[in-house]
Amino acid sequence: MNQIRKSLVLAVLSFSVIALGQDTKSATATSAPQEPQPQPSPTVASTVDREISNIEKQVVEAAEAMREDKFNFSPESLNIAGGDYKGVRTFAVQVKHVAASNYFIWSPLTGDKLPEGLKDGNGPENLKTKADIIRFLKDSFALGHRAAATLTTQNMLQAPEHSKSPRLRLATFGVAHAYDHYGQMVEYLRMNGIVPPASRAAQP
Repeated sequence: MNQIRKSLVLAVLSFSVIALGQDTKSATATSAPQEPQPQPSPTVASTVDREISNIEKQVVEAAEAMREDKFNFSPESLNIAGGDYKGVRTFAVQVKHVAASNYFIWSPLTGDKLPEGLKDGNGPENLKTKADIIRFLKDSFALGHRAAATLTTQNMLQAPEHSKSPRLRLATFGVAHAYDHYGQMVEYLRMNGIVPPASRAAQP
């Protein structure tokens, strides 16, 4: 009987040791730091695409921040002495101008046809509502992302068909031009008591 008891005790102890060892290995595997996944190396296309994403966020958020009833606001209506705002673009036309310019600048890179009704830098005249204008704006930046995707180290200094400017110049000029008008959109927002979304995040 004692021999049987001893055998049972030894069996239980052996099982416990094996189970403990397995738990320890499992805990070690779980707590082991995960190796960071290697990030893909940046390319000309990805670098330009990131810049397009940055200005797209700024411009789209600014356009969405302007109230519907102020979308056709122009500083000319404020009659600021010495301001000389006569004939300047309204906020709506500023947004349409950014979008229209995006199409004119980036379409040579993709080969896309210009949207119907796009005759000059102020965008189609039939776009009147805030929703339609913002949709036009977003679609123009979608073209920008497609344009960036065409860039390679082999073709970036080559001029596309129907253009004298290198591909890289066109891709980055679209970004620079949008930033220029984003600054004007910000002023229009502030003239109407609206803090631009990009500035709200910086407030305490």
